[in-house]
Amino acid sequence: MKYDSVIFDLDGTLLDTLGDLFGSTNFALSQLGLPTRTQDEVRRFVGNGVANLIRRAVGENGDENTVDRALEIFREHYAAHNCDVTCPYEGIIGLLSRLREEGVTVGIVSNKIDWAVQELVNKYFCGLCDCAIGELSGVARKPSPDMVNLAIERLGCKSPVYVGDSEVDVATARNAKIDGIFVTYGFRTEEDLRLAGGECIVHSVDELSDRLMA
Repeated sequence: MKYDSVIFDLDGTLLDTLGDLFGSTNFALSQLGLPTRTQDEVRRFVGNGVANLIRRAVGENGDENTVDRALEIFREHYAAHNCDVTCPYEGIIGLLSRLREEGVTVGIVSNKIDWAVQELVNKYFCGLCDCAIGELSGVARKPSPDMVNLAIERLGCKSPVYVGDSEVDVATARNAKIDGIFVTYGFRTEEDLRLAGGECIVHSVDELSDRLMA
């Protein structure tokens, strides 16, 4: 195989987390008497950490104090409801299992807060992931390359590839100076990814598997 390690984004790439993010976002907004958002709006807001998700969801309806309070409510609610409807995309467990069988290490890098990343990875990918990194103090979030570089260091790999689903992920792979593969079954369209500069784009987990195993 071309790659000795695959480093995945989490939301929209391995896990369909949109339903729970949508639920917790609107819970926070409703608790503050703010207009709620559609699922498609929340889909567009996801990709650069929960603070930015909530800031975008609040929009012009509140100041920074409102954003801070909404973020606090969101985090409390999401801590209790992050697995209500979240699930791996069909075929992902098989893909990760196959990578492990081929001796390829698997990393996960997400702008989601680290405790949530660890909880979700332990629940859905126990034994299938060699390294999982969420938002950490002192480590710049994607699209900075810092989280990916930390994963590469922990994995000890020499020919990694990064897999994601958003314009943030396209920039992350570019900034880390490694190959990137970008999926359209997550939170962004092919048009979004191409506008961001994504070149290697796949439309299903089966197609992703074929690219990785080539």
